[in-house]
Amino acid sequence: MAKSLTVGYAAMLEQFHPSEAVALAEHAERNGFSGVMAADHFQPWVPAQGQSAFVWNVLSALGERTTGDIGPGVTCPSFRWHPAMVAQASATLAAMYPGRHWLGLGSGEALNEHVMAQYWPEPPERINRMFEAIEIINKLFANSLAGKDVRHAGTYYKMESTRLWTMPEVPPEILVATAGPVTAKRAGKHAGGLITVGAPLDKVAMLFDRFDAGAKEAGKDPSGMPKVLQLHLSWAPTYEEALSNAMTEWPNGGMKFPKADIRSPFELEQMAKLVRPEDFEGRMVISEDPDVHRAAIQKFADLGFDRIYLHNVGRNQREWIEVFGANVIPALTR
Repeated sequence: MAKSLTVGYAAMLEQFHPSEAVALAEHAERNGFSGVMAADHFQPWVPAQGQSAFVWNVLSALGERTTGDIGPGVTCPSFRWHPAMVAQASATLAAMYPGRHWLGLGSGEALNEHVMAQYWPEPPERINRMFEAIEIINKLFANSLAGKDVRHAGTYYKMESTRLWTMPEVPPEILVATAGPVTAKRAGKHAGGLITVGAPLDKVAMLFDRFDAGAKEAGKDPSGMPKVLQLHLSWAPTYEEALSNAMTEWPNGGMKFPKADIRSPFELEQMAKLVRPEDFEGRMVISEDPDVHRAAIQKFADLGFDRIYLHNVGRNQREWIEVFGANVIPALTR
């Protein structure tokens, strides 16, 4: 049986003060959004965004002030954090807000992780680190529920015998951010679901195929595993405003190259000067017409996403939430 589609709010902690982000998430829930994916950043992409709050504090506040699902989109368990700390943070949140929290994990970006002043490795090592971290988190969840200690000595991490003393009855589902075929297949094998960002539909279909293949190899049924999308868009009452918001607030959306090795918001700000309006084409919908956005979102729903979290890149969040809550979300079907 096909799962129903839910549409949530992407809380961009790079753009909004945490108190404002929580208030906006409340407003989104009142207007029909199902839950919140909150960004985990140590620095914003560009200085104009202006913020970077600690995601776990914000998720706790969201737990108190909203009723939908909550999770980090996505946290990196590999550099700033030892995986045991990510497991503890996630287990505590899930214990406090049963059935609402999911754990979104990714392989990290230099922008956030290089602040530890460690060597910044190439993508294959970053991915291997993430999957070893997932192994530790899974072991901690399973053993802690069984009342047993666990230790780990691997390629990248060591952990002495321990367990998580505060656990939910059901561990949070682990969703892995993936943008390439190899990671997608490994995510299918080792995680509970997949997160990706808006991309050409044929690329997303390929990721689904690899994810499903990995799940089947591990003896899992991929049809029951969540496929989650974070979608950036720009809506405003006029096209000019929507375009201006994209160029000013989210120029990183128009950068057609991987950004995981860039260390500073000020470097990205320099690169942003090269972004032109046409660079967003095929990467992010910019339109004043809610129906244009609805049609674009519907294509992803038709492809098989279960949960879609929307990020409007402008500061006009309340107006956008009301327009999409009234005209876009109710018209989406699965």
